[in-house]
Amino acid sequence: MTYKQKLPLLPIRDIVFFPQMVSPFFIGRPKSVQAIEEAMSHNKMLFLATQKDASNDNPGAKDIYKIGSTATVLQLIRLPDGSVKALIEGLERARILQFIDEGTYFQVEVEPIQCNDLIPQVELMALTKLVLTTFEDYIKIHKKIPQEIASSIASIQDPSRLVDVIAAQIPIKTPAKQKILEEPNPLKRLEKLYTIMRTEIKITQTEERIKDRVRKQMEKIQKDFYLNEQIRAIHKEIGSPDDKNDLAELAKQIKKKKLSKEASQKIEQEFNKLKAMAPMSAEATVVRNYIDWILAIPWCNATKDNYDLEKAERILNAGHYGLEKPKERILEHLAVQALTKKLKGPILCLAGPPGVGKTSLAKSVADAMGRNFIRISLGGVRDEAEIRGHRRTYIGAMPGKIIQSMKKANSINPVFCLDEIDKMSSDFRGDPSAALLEVLDPEQNKAFNDHYLDLNYDLSNVLFITTANSLHTIPLPLQDRMEIIELSGYTEEEKLEIANNFLIPKQVEAHGLAERSIQFTDDAVLEIIRSYTREAGVRNLERAIATVCRKMAKEIATDASANFTTKITPSLIIKYLGVPKYRFNSHGEKDQTGVVTGLAWTETGGSILYIEAAIMPGKGNLTITGKLGDVMQESARAALSYVRTRAHNFNLPLHFYEKIDIHIHVPEGAIPKDGPSAGITIATAIVSALLRIPARHNVAMTGEITLSGRVLPIGGLKEKILAAKRAGIDTILIPQENEKDLQEIPQKLLKNLTIKLMDHMDEVLTNALAIETAEQLFVSSKTIPEAFWLDGFMQPPSDVHPASH
Repeated sequence: MTYKQKLPLLPIRDIVFFPQMVSPFFIGRPKSVQAIEEAMSHNKMLFLATQKDASNDNPGAKDIYKIGSTATVLQLIRLPDGSVKALIEGLERARILQFIDEGTYFQVEVEPIQCNDLIPQVELMALTKLVLTTFEDYIKIHKKIPQEIASSIASIQDPSRLVDVIAAQIPIKTPAKQKILEEPNPLKRLEKLYTIMRTEIKITQTEERIKDRVRKQMEKIQKDFYLNEQIRAIHKEIGSPDDKNDLAELAKQIKKKKLSKEASQKIEQEFNKLKAMAPMSAEATVVRNYIDWILAIPWCNATKDNYDLEKAERILNAGHYGLEKPKERILEHLAVQALTKKLKGPILCLAGPPGVGKTSLAKSVADAMGRNFIRISLGGVRDEAEIRGHRRTYIGAMPGKIIQSMKKANSINPVFCLDEIDKMSSDFRGDPSAALLEVLDPEQNKAFNDHYLDLNYDLSNVLFITTANSLHTIPLPLQDRMEIIELSGYTEEEKLEIANNFLIPKQVEAHGLAERSIQFTDDAVLEIIRSYTREAGVRNLERAIATVCRKMAKEIATDASANFTTKITPSLIIKYLGVPKYRFNSHGEKDQTGVVTGLAWTETGGSILYIEAAIMPGKGNLTITGKLGDVMQESARAALSYVRTRAHNFNLPLHFYEKIDIHIHVPEGAIPKDGPSAGITIATAIVSALLRIPARHNVAMTGEITLSGRVLPIGGLKEKILAAKRAGIDTILIPQENEKDLQEIPQKLLKNLTIKLMDHMDEVLTNALAIETAEQLFVSSKTIPEAFWLDGFMQPPSDVHPASH
C-alpha cells in the first residue's frame, strides 16, 4: 500500500543519493539550509533529489529529477558562517508528485516507488553473483575504492540493497546513476549495473594499454638519448667523428655549394632546425635527406657547349643516316648559341613511326653539343607526382623524375630526352601531361617548382627533346609548347645504307664474327628488307640480321674446322630465315574489276590498302565491312553519292541503285581503319564494279572526295609514297593541293615513280581504270551482264547486244 507525504526538498549536486546510503552533506544555499531546518523542526524527514545542471544555484521544479530518495537527518552541526553540516541516511525510493513553493524553501509531495513485477529468484541469484564477481574485478582495476568497503559489500544478502550500494560507490556519470535509481525492479537494476561495470572495465583496460605504450616509448626515447650520449662520449674518448663533426662537415658542404638565393635561405633554415634535433629522431632523418637533395642537385655548374658546327655535323652524321630536319635544327641552335651565348634551350618533339632512331638521335645531339645526356621514359606514367614529386609530409617522399634526372646529369644544361610522351595516361592521381606544361614552357620552366623541394629550379638551359609515335594522343596545350619535327620512315635505299654502315658491323661484332670478315651482299640485304620486313624503321631489319649472324655462329661453333663462306647471298638468307614473310611487288599481277589499291598512314608508317567493291541484285543496300571507323564509312557514303550524281555520265539509269546491293570491303578486317583519305579509292572501286572496267594494278591513290567530285588534300604523303614504293607501285595519284608537299620528299625517293596530281574525280577514274580514253567510260555498258537488264533495270542501247551466258 502506497502513501503520500509532504517533505522539505533538498536539491543535491553531482551526486545521486540511494536508499540505505549514509553520507555527510555541507549545505550552504539559503533554501537548502531552510529546508533542513524545517525537517529538524518536525520529524527529521526530507526528500533528496539530484539537479540536472549542477551549476544552477537556484534550481526550479524543471531543473530537478522527479525520482529521488526519502531520508532522515541523523546529525546536524550548524557552522559559524550560516551553513550547516548534516549526516543523512537514505530510506526508500520516491517520486515527486507536486512541487510546493514555501517561499524560503521547496516542499514536495512524494509517494514511494514499489516493484510489483514477478522476479525469478534463480535468475536474480545468478545475476547477483555475477555482479559481485564483476565488482571484484572492477576493484582490482580501480584502486580508489577501499578494501574494507569491498568486504562489507560482499556480505550484503539483499540484491536490491546490493545494487544500490555498489552503484553509490563506483565513479560513473550522474545520468547513469540516476537511471539505476529510477529502476524499481532489482533484476533490471542488476543488469544495468553489470553492463556499466563491464564497459568501465574495458575502458580502463584500454587506457592502461595506452599508458603502458606511451610509457615504453618515453623509456625508449630516454634510453636512446642516454645511449647517444654514451656513444658521443666514447667517440670523443677515442677521437672518432661524432654527430657534431658530421654536422660540421655538412656545414662546410653548404658553404661550398653554389646555390640560388632562395635555396641558400631555405637550406640555412633547415640546417638550423637539424642542429636542434635529436640525431636519431625520424624528423631529423627527413630534414637531413632534404638537405642532401638540395646539395646533390646542380644549381650553377654547366658543361661547355661545342660551337664547332663541322664537328657537330660529323658526329650527327656518324650516328644517323638521313633525318636531315632534326639535324639541321640542332645545328641552327648551335649557330645562334655561338653568336648570342644566351639562347634558351629549345623544346623539340620528334614524331615518327617506331624504329626510325628518335631516341638514339637525342643521344647523338648530346654528343654533338658536348652536353650530358639523360633520358626518362614516360610510357605508362599516370601519376602527376612522378613529374613533380611528393610533398615532404608523406613518408618516403622524393623529388619527381625531372629533379632526380637533373641530379644524375650533374649539370644545369643537359640534353633531356622525354621518351614516349604520347603514351602517358591519367587517373584519379592527376594528369602528368598537365604537369609537363610547366616543364616544357620556356617562359615558365625557369622557375620550375617541385613539390618535394618547394624551391624554384631553373630548367631554361636544358635542351628538351621529346619523342612520340603519334601526335593525336598528346594534349593540344602540350603540343603548342613544343617544336614538332615529323620523321618519316626510311626508303629502301636508306635502309640499305643503314644496314651496311651501322647494323651489320654492330651485329657481326656482337656475335663474335668480326675475325671471319663476314660480308652481306647488297642483294642479300635487299632480300631481307623486301621479303622479311615491312616497317618504317629498321628494328626488324636489325633482328633479321642478328638471326643470320646467330645461325652462322652456331654452324661455326658446331664444326670449327669446316670451311664456311664469308659472303652472305640471297640464297643463304632464305636458308637462315626460312620462308619469306612478305611478297615483293605484292600489289597484284593483273588488273581486277572492283579492286583498287589505296594508300594509308599508320603510327608505324605508311601501308597499302586494298578496297574491294562488289555489285549484286538487291534493294539498294550499302554494306561496309573491314572494321572501318565512322569517318571512313562516311567517305564510302560520299563516294556512292558522287557516283549516283554522275550516273548519266556513266550511262547508268537514274535509279540504278534501287535494284542492286553494293558491298564495300577492306581486307585485314581485324585491323581498325579510319580517315577520309580513302574517299577517291572507294569511289574508283564502286565505278569499276558498276561498269565492269578493271582497275590498274600498278596504280595507287590517296585523297578525300566531296559530293561534287573534288579531290581534297591529305596528310602523311611521304609515308604513303614509301609504302607504295615498298609494294612495287609505279604510279601514284595524289590531290593537286599536295603538290607543295612533294618539295620536302627526297628526289631519290621519287625515282622510278610517276606522281600524278588530281583535282577532280573524273581525272582519277581516267588514270585509275584500264581504259585508253575518257570517252570509254560512257559506252562501258557493253560490258554489263544481261542479268542487270532484267525487269527493266537497264535497257541496252540499240547497238549493244546482251552477252550470252
